[in-house]
Amino acid sequence: MSCSSCVGKITGALQNRPWILSADVNLLTSSAVIMLMDNSHIDEVLELIRSSGYTVELIDTEELQPRKPSKPSGMGDAWRASYVIGGMTCSSCVGKVTDTLNHHDWITKVDVNLVSGSATVEFQGKAHLDAIAAIIKGLGYTATLSDLESRATAEQRSSKRSVMIQVDGMHCAHCPQRILDALDVYSDRLNVTEPPSKTQHRFTVNYLPDAPNFTIRHIIQTIADVDKSFTVSIYHPPSLEERSQTMHRRHQWQIARRLALSVLVAIPTFIIGIVYMSLVSKDNPGRKYLEEPMWAGQVSRIEWALFILATPVYFFAADLFHRRMITELRALWRPGSKTPILRRFYRFGSMDMLMSLGTSIAYFSSIAILAIDATQPRDGHKASSDGTFFDSVVFLTMFLMIGRLLEAYSKAKAGDAVGLLGKLRPKEAILVEQDGEDSTNSRAVPADQLEFGDVVRVANGSSPPYDGTVVEGESQFDESSLTGESRPVTKSIGDDVFSGTINQAGPVSVRITGLSGDSMLDQIIGAVREGQIRRAPIERTADLITGVFVPIITLIAILDWIVWLALGLSGRLPESWMNGNPGGWEFWSLQFAISVFVVACPCGIGLAAPTALFVGGGLAAQNGILVKGGGEAFQEASQLDCIVFDKTGTITEGGEPAITDHEIANSEDVDNVWGAVLDLEQNSSHPIAKAMVSFANSQQPPALKATTVDEIPGKGMKGSFFPQGQNGPALEVIIGNEALMKDHKVVITPTNDEILTTWKRQAKSVVLVGTRIRPTPGPTEHVPWKLSLMLAVADPVRPEAKDTLQALRNRGVAVWMLSGDNPTTAHAVGEMVGIPPDNIIAGVLPEQKAEKVQYLQKTLQKSPQSSWFRRGKEPQSGRAIVAMVGDGINDSPALTVADVGIAIGSGSDIAISSAEFVLVSSGLTSLLTLIDLSRLVFRRIKFNFGWALVYNCVAVPVAAGVFYPIVSNGTHVRLDPIWASLAMALSSVSVICSSLLMRTRLPLVGFRAKK
Repeated sequence: MSCSSCVGKITGALQNRPWILSADVNLLTSSAVIMLMDNSHIDEVLELIRSSGYTVELIDTEELQPRKPSKPSGMGDAWRASYVIGGMTCSSCVGKVTDTLNHHDWITKVDVNLVSGSATVEFQGKAHLDAIAAIIKGLGYTATLSDLESRATAEQRSSKRSVMIQVDGMHCAHCPQRILDALDVYSDRLNVTEPPSKTQHRFTVNYLPDAPNFTIRHIIQTIADVDKSFTVSIYHPPSLEERSQTMHRRHQWQIARRLALSVLVAIPTFIIGIVYMSLVSKDNPGRKYLEEPMWAGQVSRIEWALFILATPVYFFAADLFHRRMITELRALWRPGSKTPILRRFYRFGSMDMLMSLGTSIAYFSSIAILAIDATQPRDGHKASSDGTFFDSVVFLTMFLMIGRLLEAYSKAKAGDAVGLLGKLRPKEAILVEQDGEDSTNSRAVPADQLEFGDVVRVANGSSPPYDGTVVEGESQFDESSLTGESRPVTKSIGDDVFSGTINQAGPVSVRITGLSGDSMLDQIIGAVREGQIRRAPIERTADLITGVFVPIITLIAILDWIVWLALGLSGRLPESWMNGNPGGWEFWSLQFAISVFVVACPCGIGLAAPTALFVGGGLAAQNGILVKGGGEAFQEASQLDCIVFDKTGTITEGGEPAITDHEIANSEDVDNVWGAVLDLEQNSSHPIAKAMVSFANSQQPPALKATTVDEIPGKGMKGSFFPQGQNGPALEVIIGNEALMKDHKVVITPTNDEILTTWKRQAKSVVLVGTRIRPTPGPTEHVPWKLSLMLAVADPVRPEAKDTLQALRNRGVAVWMLSGDNPTTAHAVGEMVGIPPDNIIAGVLPEQKAEKVQYLQKTLQKSPQSSWFRRGKEPQSGRAIVAMVGDGINDSPALTVADVGIAIGSGSDIAISSAEFVLVSSGLTSLLTLIDLSRLVFRRIKFNFGWALVYNCVAVPVAAGVFYPIVSNGTHVRLDPIWASLAMALSSVSVICSSLLMRTRLPLVGFRAKK
């Protein structure tokens, strides 16, 4: 593929098939992602692309599964903690610690070892981590956390791994069997699929890793020990980006060879055709010698020389264009082609066809003139050789190759965002291995030989090879490459660190918890890659233009030749204009047609959008923003009228809310009420539940276990308990908001109501606990509910929220807030961050958020701003473009309904499927970066598009000779074919450079994130 016409041709051929759901063809990466109804049509897809005149190779097929919303981190998470316990002297101490810990329902397993003075505790909910240490210390022992690991990681470690191994150096037919015999020692742990052979040196092993006892390193070493000549490594199939880069390099090398030939020939062509014929005096003996006829008729030595020089250039340098044109025409007119006959005349060709036609007309018309001269009687001297275009063939090809090489290099640079991210991961790691009971040793190993559970040393200035957990030391990590956060983040034992981040302080030891494909960096790369294949609606407009560009230019060139020829033959043009051209007006008129073919450039139009979007996607990733929605999301974000914020976890921090106030409204059986609150809330994933669990724990309540639990969406929870056994009275508890209390007719006294109002005005959320005691089994309708507890939860407002929201308004974006909280609290939070009461919608249930977003889309008016090229997902005329910003826990429907869904991610929870953008850093200031970058990208697209259109609209008429009758300094105003080729080359390169300039920090042209 050489230009956007190729993209349109392939896309059109694929989209005509009903079993193809979507086809995204990417010019910059020379790849396509196609969604099919089933895999039975794969071979037909390949044949469709080949029949269009292109080569194709199948890289990967994947069965798509319905996306499930990512599980929010919360109380339901399973963890394993290891502690060093001091003060245990006998087995009674072990029993005391074990029994006390097992008393808590959220602890699932306890292993205490007296000899090593350690304990391993498996529990639910990371919020209980401090409580475990407090329980142990409460028994009179010391407790130091030595390791913390998610159970999900432990499950990953226990899963099988498949690795492709490559063995170089096999020298005989027995080597493959010797390798298999050596691996038989691990027959109970691994199996070999597609075993090696003398010709196939790669094979796959499936094994169950058990670091550090059994790893891929043991397998590789076993194979290497078979023969000293063996070189064993892990083979990684090339990724899409690596294949694309290989293709780009091969294409650049093809152009470079042809350019070298063109330059080599251009030097003598310049001396003979330009220096001697234009700069040297007519009386110069050398010029006279070259102008003398030789061999046949009036053909001068200079014409023969230029013919000899131009011929290898035409056939061995410009052949790249000719081959592709022939392939395109053969594919278009082949027997059995399903392209309608009429369509073949108005939708054909590419940039290569224009280049081939330009050089071919120049070459073969020159041969015709040469033949005419050869038939003329010799008079001993020839005045000039201005009639031929042989020198134009050489310089045309040279300038076209220069432009193609610059374009190929620039396109590779514009599309390397994923490659740059991949380079963040180190290739080697320092593995820490146990050497005896108390000592360790370190050695460098390839990063791909690490396993789950391996411990690596991360020194100052280096990056973890994969995601992991700090098990020793404390340091600060620069996470700006992933999150855009410029300030170093402190990491200590138990904290997660990510591949691609840089250690800026002391060395730390990290236990690997995520290998290749599972790390945060891999998810970012996946999100960037996914975004790159989604085209913007503006690109479809470019496709429409480039689809008919070549036929229109061909028609203009033919008409231009006919018009000039008619004017010449009718005597309307002075004979002096022909300047003695032996071919007459027929060949003189061809110079304008050649210039039209060469100067026209659809590449600039086709590259205007994708290059800017690729560069923009890379810049977004560098600033902690993942563009999952691709170009369409960028286009919508550049024209936002309104942003709707969720309150909890978005405007507020949401991570660690705390109970600041509480009132006991009914002291009856209050201890059991606290125990019921603890049991119910530790099963909830809501952020406020963490605060409730922590506070209830501090009351040291008795352990209760609910017999029934009902979750009431958007309102709270309900449960039943039997504190005195199944034969005793039942304690029924409801926990939630005022709406839940109202549903159960809980009476709130004026005094309590006043307390609640005070808390709400302080921007605190309120949690109410209602109870009733059922003395004996039977009907409960007559037993009233009573208010037992009132609690105030403070969820701090993000420190950057107020300034960010004001900055959004300064950018012309309206700000709204949705909240499931009560109106008083929501308005108090809104007042703190500067959102007017009219822009706050409170008391919204999770399932109602999407309805409210749709309501805003229908009722808000679109602000006056440019809306060039809006297609596809374009909202109705006058309707505002609305974005939704949420944490993804219960915002998925609203994120999907909004024109632009923006999810706030944290840690590795970045794969929120409903959002077009994910803010990895969790900071609201990234919103400003997102909007500024989106607007810059689309300003640049409009500039690129406008420049490419203006260039063609101006260059084509000039090349066609519109200004030829104008004489300036004795010369007609015209665009010679040679200079037309240079102008064409510069036009497409200038568009790509315009997009690449966004990577700089230059004022007005580059991008600089406002911190």
